[in-house]
Amino acid sequence: MQAVQALAASRPGYFHAYSVVGLMALIGVLFVGVAFAGNQLLRPYAPTQEKLLAYECGVDPVGEGWAQTQIRYYVYAFLYVIFAVDAIYLFPWATVFAAPGFGAGTLIEMFVFIGFLAVGLLYAWKKGVLTWS
Repeated sequence: MQAVQALAASRPGYFHAYSVVGLMALIGVLFVGVAFAGNQLLRPYAPTQEKLLAYECGVDPVGEGWAQTQIRYYVYAFLYVIFAVDAIYLFPWATVFAAPGFGAGTLIEMFVFIGFLAVGLLYAWKKGVLTWS
């Protein structure tokens, strides 16, 4: 216990930074809690049979709730996720690339990363996934 107190006394800024983060997290949780409680208290509550129906673009629901979806929608969504993740990795790389000592190594790593993505895109193109029929 004394070792922890000695460490805290020697580095006051270290634990102070964590207390600020903890305080901000607590304020965020309280803000969300107050917003949800206010919504629960202030909203009108008048359920009717029409309000409890499933909403389908203004049309009364008919038939079963099950419908087939074409697989190509999932493929496009998957390709979007792949390239969105690619963009997320490119921005931090661009900031580190300019730092001294990171030039050649990070450039090679990024070419390998983009190469893997290019091979995946080429594979999808050769399989005809990118053509809408």
